[in-house]
Amino acid sequence: MTLAARNLVCSYGPTRALDGVDLEVAGDSILAVFGPNGAGKTTLLKALSGERKPDAGRVVADGKAVTGSDPAWRGRVGLVSHRTGLYMKLTVMENLLFFASLHAVAGPADAASAALAAVGGRELAGTRAEALSRGQRQRIALARALLHDPDILFLDEPFSGLDPSGADALATMLGARRSPERIIVLVTHDLRRGLGLADRVVLLRRGRKVLDAARAECEPEALLELFTGDARGRA
Repeated sequence: MTLAARNLVCSYGPTRALDGVDLEVAGDSILAVFGPNGAGKTTLLKALSGERKPDAGRVVADGKAVTGSDPAWRGRVGLVSHRTGLYMKLTVMENLLFFASLHAVAGPADAASAALAAVGGRELAGTRAEALSRGQRQRIALARALLHDPDILFLDEPFSGLDPSGADALATMLGARRSPERIIVLVTHDLRRGLGLADRVVLLRRGRKVLDAARAECEPEALLELFTGDARGRA
């Protein structure tokens, strides 16, 4: 399996969030996307997943252009963003059963229980979403994204709000999902965890790709300098 971006351009008014971004990632791998605030990371994730239609360029999966309006494509992806997507008045299990029905998941109760177990949230099944802590909501949002066993998992700052044990569990779970038929695209500010998981690394700066390399080719110190240099206004 392959996922690629071809000359993606996304603008918000006069601001160009993505400026001709190309990338490619193959199955059995995790792509970590880094960059300072405003680099275009979240916009890239939205464009790749189909949540945001690019102004120019295209997203290609297995050689075929895809869009977020295609139900078949939506069924292949799972997305965890800054919005949890949970219904606050419903319990965790009610939320998961609802989303399982949207994806026509066979055995929805079993799928929901398995997704909860995968994120370490079994004890939260009967809790209303409004009563969850930020970290707990993050776990349940991930469980929601895993319900239909997506081919491609898009994660925007998934470690945010998690305690160290929760973050470790998430990293272990993501590593265990590697397979030739799966891809994980991870946006994070956490260089240590991102590099620990990644097979490939992309760094964005002001909407442009300034680094695209195998993890083995990336020196953490050099990456940190690139990451922080833009925040200080250096080229």
